[in-house]
Amino acid sequence: MGSSLFTSEGAAWRWQRRAIAPVFSARRVTALAPLMTRTAERAVTRIAAAPDRVATVREMLSATFDVICEVALSGREHFDAEAYGEAITRYFLTVGRASLLDFLEVPPWVPRPGEVLGRGAVRTMHRMVNRAIAARRAQGPGAADDLLDHMLAAEDPETGRRMGPNDLLNNMQFFIVAGHETTALALSWALMLLAHDPEAQARARAEAHAALGGRAAATAADLAAAPYIEQVLDEAMRLYPPVGLLARNVLVPDRLYDRDIRKGDTVFLNIYALHRHRLWWESPDAFDPDRFAPSAKAARERYLHLPFGAGPRICVGANFAMLQAQIILTTLLARFRFEPAGPLPEPVMHMTLRPEPEVWLKAVPEHAGGH
Repeated sequence: MGSSLFTSEGAAWRWQRRAIAPVFSARRVTALAPLMTRTAERAVTRIAAAPDRVATVREMLSATFDVICEVALSGREHFDAEAYGEAITRYFLTVGRASLLDFLEVPPWVPRPGEVLGRGAVRTMHRMVNRAIAARRAQGPGAADDLLDHMLAAEDPETGRRMGPNDLLNNMQFFIVAGHETTALALSWALMLLAHDPEAQARARAEAHAALGGRAAATAADLAAAPYIEQVLDEAMRLYPPVGLLARNVLVPDRLYDRDIRKGDTVFLNIYALHRHRLWWESPDAFDPDRFAPSAKAARERYLHLPFGAGPRICVGANFAMLQAQIILTTLLARFRFEPAGPLPEPVMHMTLRPEPEVWLKAVPEHAGGH
């Protein structure tokens, strides 16, 4: 991902953040809701056609990939979604794993084994993204009001710098991967948890039916009538935060309990452990969406739940991700009842917190007695 918004620091980070932030403003995100609704409808069609059981992670990745490609590139015509998805998985299993060399502070220019094994996956993803960027450049400025268009027009107000080919590639790559992978995982974990908790699922499904009133798919306007489904997503991201670790470089010396923290050290913030900390959460390993009822949230320290990070580098697309997840989950719950259809997966930490093995669920259609 090079020197993208994800990896850059200081002035290089600030101007990229300013350039990209307007794409995820509240007004623009709300305007994208109809696209998310159409994506949810397509997900229903695919799930309904599944013969016996649903590969939930794969289905959710396909759904969220549709949306991020539309937001970033106004379509996925330059992408082979299956090949790109396989490349992402390969990347997480190789480059995305920490190396012992990292912890031994071996200089970054020394190749890590995972980097060597993951080069083919990186080439596959970069080839597709470069093809999309080249096609847009050929169309000229202002061809589409999407993330790529904003990046092409972005200019650093202090230096006049604009994004070069590598800047565009690295940022588009980051947003396509991060923008659909994390949301798909949040949805997959939420469906898994509901499938193993019939009472919570019945409550969420009743809310989804009431909110939709018989319509095929949820819209942004329906979500105010489905607060429990938002609580389900928040609780799923507490138990299984899509990004389970954050790394921060230390700027000034500090002390944490009895440990001296030196300038230049790297501190890993273990979000997964924070979300299950027994000092702060009652029955922390239990699934209980009522932890995120308004009164419970108001009584709790806000920095105990950090699925999107916090501070200046909080996820720029957090509102986008939540809107997309709520629309898709509300739609699915109004159309299907979900039951376990495979072994209970374990969370495995790569760059994201993935379930292994796949989340296999049976989706019982509404007309088969699901309501």
